[in-house]
Amino acid sequence: MTEELMSQEKFEELTRELDELRTTRRREVAEQLEYARSLGDLSENAEYQEAREMQAAVEERIGKLELILKNAKIVKGAAGDGVSMGSVVSVQKIGAEDKHSYIIVGAEEADMLVGKISYHSPLGNALMGKKKGDEFSFHTPRGLQKYKILKVE
Repeated sequence: MTEELMSQEKFEELTRELDELRTTRRREVAEQLEYARSLGDLSENAEYQEAREMQAAVEERIGKLELILKNAKIVKGAAGDGVSMGSVVSVQKIGAEDKHSYIIVGAEEADMLVGKISYHSPLGNALMGKKKGDEFSFHTPRGLQKYKILKVE
């Protein structure tokens, strides 16, 4: 896995989640497994199967978080007039009236509903390094999209 850019806040949030999973959630799942084992025949024990699935999910998330945090590179806010991590960018699709503003964030922080797009996304990737007034294009499943940058903060 290559390095993953993220804010200090997101790094701390993922670190807290990892600590919670390693301590509290692991203990809870272990208690559920112990209770389910006490119910008898494991081959037809739905509680046991559910607890095992929960254990697998917790361990998978722990592994994913460890990898993300190991490869994390903390970036400060935007610097300069070019688009970078943390930049707030206003864009307009060429030929359209609508204007949209996005914050460029890391993959773990992306949330399109609140205007946070990953620098890995097609739009986010196309925006990186561009400046106010630049026109750019990128490919999507709907074809080539052309935009103009109205403002970079």
